[in-house]
Parts: sequence; C-alpha cells; structure tokens
Amino acid sequence: MFETEYQLPEKEGDIRRLGNLQGSARGLLTAEIAAQHPGLMLCITNDSDSAIRLKSEINFFSKETDCYLFSDWETLAYDNFSPHQDIVSERLNTLFKLPQLQQGILIVPASTLMHRVAPTSFLDGNSLIMDQGQTLNLETMRRKLTDAGYHLTETVYEHGEFAIRGSIIDIFPMGSTRPYRIELFDDEVETLRTFDPENQRSLEQVSKIRLLPAKEFPFDEQAISSFKQRWRETFDVDYKRCSVYQDISSGISPPGIEYYQPLFFDHNATLFDYLPDNALILTDTNLEEHSKQFWHDVQERYEERRHDIERPILSPEKLFIPANELFKILKPAHRIQLQEGKTQTKAGRYNLPFQAPPELTINAQDARPLAAIESFLNQTKDSILFCAESAGRREALLELLARIDIKPHQVNDLEQFFNDGYPINICIYPLEKGLSAPGKFHLITESQLFGHQVFQRRRRSKEQEQSDQVIKNLTELNISAPVVHIDHGVGRYQGLVTLQLDSQTSEFLMLEYANEAKLYVPVASLHLISRYSGAGDELAPLHRLGTEQWSKARKKAAEKVRDTAVELLDIYA
Repeated sequence: MFETEYQLPEKEGDIRRLGNLQGSARGLLTAEIAAQHPGLMLCITNDSDSAIRLKSEINFFSKETDCYLFSDWETLAYDNFSPHQDIVSERLNTLFKLPQLQQGILIVPASTLMHRVAPTSFLDGNSLIMDQGQTLNLETMRRKLTDAGYHLTETVYEHGEFAIRGSIIDIFPMGSTRPYRIELFDDEVETLRTFDPENQRSLEQVSKIRLLPAKEFPFDEQAISSFKQRWRETFDVDYKRCSVYQDISSGISPPGIEYYQPLFFDHNATLFDYLPDNALILTDTNLEEHSKQFWHDVQERYEERRHDIERPILSPEKLFIPANELFKILKPAHRIQLQEGKTQTKAGRYNLPFQAPPELTINAQDARPLAAIESFLNQTKDSILFCAESAGRREALLELLARIDIKPHQVNDLEQFFNDGYPINICIYPLEKGLSAPGKFHLITESQLFGHQVFQRRRRSKEQEQSDQVIKNLTELNISAPVVHIDHGVGRYQGLVTLQLDSQTSEFLMLEYANEAKLYVPVASLHLISRYSGAGDELAPLHRLGTEQWSKARKKAAEKVRDTAVELLDIYA
C-alpha cells in the first residue's frame, strides 16, 4: 500500500526512532510494521484517548491485522467504585486471547500497563466451554456462575448477568458480543442460540460457547477465604469495622474491590507476563514523562487515603508497577520510539515522508466558504480521500462539495480507494486526524473541514449518541431549509444576521416560523439546531412560536415510545 524506508530493531535492547509522524501517520506506520514483524507487537500510548485513536487508525489502514485494545478501568487509583462490566469484559477477552496470538497488535495506555493483573493461570483455570448435547445440572450451573462472579437477574441485558427460567438459561458471557440462550431437554443442552438483549429474541444457533469469569479475580468460597486471611495479615485494623471485609465475607462484591485484587491471589502478574519473548514494543516519545506523572499521582492519592482505618488500602507497589521498574522491563526489549516531530538524523533514527494535514477549515463568514478546499484540490495531483463519520455526514459533505462542482467517487474502504484509481473519493469512517503523503495521497477528515469533530465515545448511552442530523457548519444549510430547534420545533433557516446587544455585536442564525415570526439563535448555540429529517423539505411543517404546538408534538411522541415499551414488556412477560 505505502512503504517507507527504515529498519526494525535486530537485537535485544535495540531502539529505533521514527519521526515526522504527522496526522494519522502513526496508525499507518504501525499497521505497516505489524505486517513485517513475525510476532506480537505491543503499542504503549501516552493516554487512553491516544490508544483509542490508534486502534481506530489501524483498523482503517489494515483490515487483516488482529488489533486489540487493553482498556483502562476508567477509574482513578483507590476509587470506591468499580469499572463498567463492558470494560471488564473487553479486558478479560484480551487477556484470554493474548497467549494464543501468533501475530497482531496489542495497544495499551501507559497508566493501564502499570496496573498489575491476574496471573496467567487464572483465566485458564476459570473458563468453561459448553457444547450442544452435554449434560447440565441447573443447580450446579447456578453455583458455578455465581462463584465466577456472574449476577443472577430476571432479564439479561449486560455482560456478567444470567437468568434461569424453567429449562432456559440466558447468559451474557464476558468477552462475548452477544448473550446466549441455553435450552435444556431434561438435563441435556438441546440448543445454544444467541439473542438480542434489546428485544430478547433468539437469533442464530451455535454449537458451543465459552464462559470467561465475570471478574478479574476469583470469587468462590476458597478465594473469599484466602482474601480474608490475607486481609488480616496485611492490615492492622479491626476488620469487624471494615465494610469491604464484611461484604466479601458475606459473598458481596463491593464497589472498588478491584483495588484489593492482590488479596485474591498468591501472586499478581503484569501484562508483560502474557506476551511472547519476541514481542516488538512501540512507544511514544513522552512515555517516561507520562509514566512518572501517573506514579506520582498514585502516590498522592495513597497518602490522602491511607489513614482510613475503616477502609484501609494497599500500598502502590502491590497494585502498580513503579515507573523505574517499568523501564527496567522495557530496557532489553526490541523497541521503536515514535514521535510526531522530526528526529535528529543519525544511526537508528529515521524521518518518514509525511506532512502535516493541510488547513482546510470551512469559514461560513467568507464569501467563498470552501475556497481553501477548492484551492488545495486545484493544486495537488495526488489522490484524495474524504472521510465522513457516518452515512448522514457523507451526504452532507457531498452536498457541500457539489457547490464547487466536486463529485467524489464513493468507495467502501482504503483498499477500494487505491484499486479504483479515481482522483477524488469519499468513504465512511470516523478517522479523527487526516494524513498527507506528498506524491502519493491525502486523507481529509471532517475535523480538518469543520475545525472540530463530534466523535462517538467507546461507551455511551443511546440518548447521548450524536445524530446524523447534527449541523457542524452553517455552510451545510441552504436558505429556507427546514431545521429543528430543540425547544421551539420546526422552522426555516433564513441566514446569518448581526445584532448588537448590550453594546456587543454578535452573530445570530435567523429562523422563521409560522406567521413570519422570527427567532434569533446565537451561533454559539448551534448545537440546539439540527436538520429536519422527516419527509421531503417541501412537506416539512412550520410550527408557531409561543404556543404549545411543539411541546404537544414532543409529548405525543414520548407517549408513543412509552406505549411501545409497555407493549414490549407484555410480550417479554
């Protein structure tokens, strides 16, 4: 696809430094190195956001590469609440697959890498495989799942839950993308099917399922007994006054129990214990600075909380790898250090042929808002690929480019982009940073065009998800186009106006409603407005300001949603 010139480390302790990795070049280079290296690669990023972005980039540049993200708990050290079950599920799935990976990429933030983890023997000894046709005792299965940390519920929605209804067992295994429905005939597993947790309907049939433990530590009677003994040996406090100890003794997993994890094991491990000897390690230039800062923050939080005799805490060394110990581990490894800026030209250092993505911001206030894009496309002879975040965003971008007579060829992925050979292309992918490889190609993302990006976080509720109808720039709106104000309903966009309020001049969007009523919305409140997504624009309604017409429409829609929910609940019952 795109080959650069550099050499990989050849012996233990070798470090190669690769510079000039502008935009999303880091993802492209990492995917390229993974294709050359005959083993596993560990990519250590400075923070969680960088890790998530790198994984997204790698998935874009290479579909064939197995790429895993070892997620952070997303809690601060010694917090009194536990990570989300989805996070634990992803982590357990990654830990289980690591020893079996012959080639691929593991991405981990520096702070997450410094957490000590369960020993490698834990998952091997606490995983279950269930096959169609095997015999199964319901009471034994209930006890095994409870001991493995699964939570018995009436209806299964999330990872780590199971439900028993007569001869049917529903379970959402950790590490699985779908929950499973196990149907018994007497004591024999008759069918195994996946099902949709939203509507509880069965889907396709499978022959076997693997059940990983629901937590990153054992929770059976023996583990609880060992925990209690180690607690009394570690803390010189009255355990009868310690809620954590009392909860564990009662078989309850209290919030924040993850920061007592070493008390469940004879010894803890690190993520390095899961890696093969020939693992190639890629790091960011500021790794040392970030790891030392994390260790400093952990020690500060320890000092703040160590004197609570009702909730004593473990010392940082038992829970985390100190920064100096981390670099002792990294010292003998085959290692590549990546940096955004240029590196000094000498042995073992290479500057790669990338450039910073061009500045192509659309300015709605200019007479020609798309002038920067138009100028860039006229000057370059390289292939262009626009990346839109979603199908709706792609259509909005196509409408914008049509104003300057640009009609990009639509492609599905990067491979089709290179194979089809069209000069200007567009695809759907939420790539955050663009890429410029002069003489080759340019990737242009929405963040380059609109100056910011509405990115979907890795975990968020459906109510929080951004709609395809979001407006990122006023150039997306035509005069008289129907728009929806969240508080006032459907009106028509009539352009920008400048008004003076309190001796300050500001810009407003002018929206026209029924009876020629005007509503002026500050440009800073653009997030309150979205495109009308109903029938054709000519059929869009026009609401009246100062009436309850819009609130009644919203109330009616909400009632329909509730009626549908009640109907579904009746079906489930």
